[in-house]
Amino acid sequence: MSARILVAEDDEKQSRLVRIYLEREGNAVQVVADGRAALEKARSIRPDLIVLDVMLPYVDGLDVCRILRTEPGTADVPILLLTARTTEEDMLLGLDLGADDYLTKPYSPRELTARVRALLRRARKSASAGATLLRVGEVELDTARFEARVAGRPVTLTAREFSILESLAREPGRVFTRAQIIERVFGFDQDVLERTVDAHVMNLRRKLEAPGSPRLLETVYGRGYRLAEGT
Repeated sequence: MSARILVAEDDEKQSRLVRIYLEREGNAVQVVADGRAALEKARSIRPDLIVLDVMLPYVDGLDVCRILRTEPGTADVPILLLTARTTEEDMLLGLDLGADDYLTKPYSPRELTARVRALLRRARKSASAGATLLRVGEVELDTARFEARVAGRPVTLTAREFSILESLAREPGRVFTRAQIIERVFGFDQDVLERTVDAHVMNLRRKLEAPGSPRLLETVYGRGYRLAEGT
């Protein structure tokens, strides 16, 4: 199934290569070369997925990611970050700002297309799963509408965050290891670090848990994470 993909990359050679490979997959691809244009185009076309270079002119990719996550029309669009930065801290920063996946340069075009397919597959699975309403204590998920609430309060989640929370909510009280979360949510395990899961869980806690409230996402040390049954 064709997807609308926005590619924000200021390296002309790199953007052309990405476009060729993504169009071979049957996607409709639009390319922009700076952060301002990325914001404008994302708002106007509401793409199914964004491939976003970190080092963009005018507005860098991290700021683009942060801004898009605050706007209702783009808050749940999957974002794949591309960057030459290779430290784990840089990766976690990107995830903390709402990116769904992270690919370091140089990368294989085949790996990029595989990750794009995985992100789109997960997003479409959530969209076509039917009107499934999950309730665990004060946590409520509507998987058809991609909506989350805590004690009636709407919570904006990224596609990855929603998928992690949905996996935990379907089996409340069960402890999921990081490896199990990677398998269920990411769909593949290559280059996915366990600390990537930790970063997403940290973001979820910040969004779901009010200061001083009981912990909703519990850490079972040496094992993994679970959604508390009595929330």
